[in-house]
Amino acid sequence: MTDPTTHHHHHDHDGVATTESGHVDDSHAEHEGHAVKHGAHAGHGDQGSGHSGHAGHGDHVSQFRRLFWINLVIAIPVVAFSPMFAMLLGYSVPSWARWVAAVLGTVMYAWGGTPFLTGAVSELKSRKPGMMLLIALGITVAFLASWAATVGLVHHELEFWWELALLIVIMLLGHWIEMRSLAQTTSALDSLAALLPDEAERVEGDETVKVDPAELRVGDVVIVRPGGSVPADGTVIDGRADMDESMITGESRPVARGEGDAVTAGTVATDSGLRVEITATGDDTALAGINRLVAEAQGSSSRAQRIADKAAALL
Repeated sequence: MTDPTTHHHHHDHDGVATTESGHVDDSHAEHEGHAVKHGAHAGHGDQGSGHSGHAGHGDHVSQFRRLFWINLVIAIPVVAFSPMFAMLLGYSVPSWARWVAAVLGTVMYAWGGTPFLTGAVSELKSRKPGMMLLIALGITVAFLASWAATVGLVHHELEFWWELALLIVIMLLGHWIEMRSLAQTTSALDSLAALLPDEAERVEGDETVKVDPAELRVGDVVIVRPGGSVPADGTVIDGRADMDESMITGESRPVARGEGDAVTAGTVATDSGLRVEITATGDDTALAGINRLVAEAQGSSSRAQRIADKAAALL
C-alpha cells in the first residue's frame, strides 16, 4: 500500500519546519508553554482549568516535607524533657528543662502550626469550619494551657508541650502525604496533555497545511506521520500502523490499526503513516474526557473527608 503521508505535496505553514516525531520528543517545559499559548487546543482549555487549583502542589509538598522533618527534630527534645516520658523511662529531668520544652514548643506552634492556623482563618472567613479549624483549636488550647502551667498560673498537669509537639508533627506528616498524592495526580494530568501534538497536518486539496489542533473540525482529514501523534479522535481512511496506546489504555504493546479502525487523540503511529478522518475534537475527545475525570476526582472531597469536616464543625 502506498504510504498515505506521500499522497499530497507538503506545504509549510507560517514558515515552520516539518518534524517527523511530532510532539513525542518535546520536553515537558515546551509543552507547558504550548498549553498556555493554545488554551483551547483539543481539551487543553479544560485541562488548564483543572490545573489552576492545584498548580502549587509541588511547592506544598516541599513545604510540608521541610516543615515535617524540621519539626520532628525539634519535637525530640520536647518529648525527651517531658516529666511523663522521664518517669516512664526512669530518668530525671532537670528543673530548667521545662523552659527548653516551652521555648521549643512555642517555635513549633508558631512555625509548624502556621499552615493550620492560616487554614483555620480561611475556614472562618468562608463560614465553613472544617479539619483545619479543629486542628488549630487543638494546638492553640494546648499551647495556651502549657504556658499557663509553665509559669504557674494553673496546675502543672495541664502542661501539654509533648502532646502539642507530637500533634503538630503528625498533622504535618498527614498533610505532606496528602499534598504528595495530589502532586502525583497533577503530574499524570500533565503527562496526558503532553501526548497531543503541537501541530496537525490537515489535507486541503492537493496540499497539507499545518494547523493548530484546536482548528480541526469533524470531517477534516489529517495526515499522521511515522512517530507522530494523532491530533484528535478519528477513523483511519488510508494506511496501516502499529499504534502506541499505552498512555491511554495501559497496553504496553503496539496495537495494529488500519482502514476503518478508530484511533484516539494522543496515540502514536510507531512504524508508518496514516490518513485519519476526524470524528471528535476538543472536549469531545477521549483524552479530554480522561483529563476531565481525573481533574474532577482530584478536586472532589472523599466521603471520609466530608464526614471528618462535618465532625470537626460539630466539635
